[in-house]
Amino acid sequence: MEPLAAHPPRCSGPKAKVLAVLLSMALCTGTLFLLQLKLLQPKSNSFYAFEVKDAKGRPVSLEKFKGKVTLVANVASDCQLTDSNYLALQDLHREFGPFHFSVLAFPCNQFGESEPRPSKDVVSFARNNYGVTFPIFHKIKILGPGAEPAFRFLVDSSKKEPRWNFWKYLVNPEGRVVKSWRPEEPIEVIRPEIADLIRQMIIKKREDL
Repeated sequence: MEPLAAHPPRCSGPKAKVLAVLLSMALCTGTLFLLQLKLLQPKSNSFYAFEVKDAKGRPVSLEKFKGKVTLVANVASDCQLTDSNYLALQDLHREFGPFHFSVLAFPCNQFGESEPRPSKDVVSFARNNYGVTFPIFHKIKILGPGAEPAFRFLVDSSKKEPRWNFWKYLVNPEGRVVKSWRPEEPIEVIRPEIADLIRQMIIKKREDL
């Protein structure tokens, strides 16, 4: 009796090798796709999750403002809108702050080069000329690849990119942008929006007690 011929391994044929290569390629493609999705997803869904720098260049977590309503603005010292906007922002900060509300100002020199001063000088200028008591942070970029991530979050969330100084973004206590205004908008338009958001925040806190 002739010995039985040995059966060839099942996965050693050309078709099996092609199948293995295709499976490997599919796995790599799927992995790359998932990584790309992860990179494309926003890093945060809250403005207060970011870290910025104060006027002296020291890191500041915006987490300290979580639970408040904030009005964030890009400011400048040598602009035709400087006087009216700094005074209006300070009026809002005085009226609604400091427990439930704060204005947050970010100097920027990208619009008409109207903020040439160093950050610390910006603070002195605003305090001496307009009695500003709200936080003024380190000078930032808003446009281009070097844009400040925290401010870029405001722009991306609202789909409204500043075209000049003193654009304003209203942020709720959870860190989401709920409204934005151009620099020409009068304070009378902004005030009731802030008041309404603060009222909602106070009611919610009472209900949670």
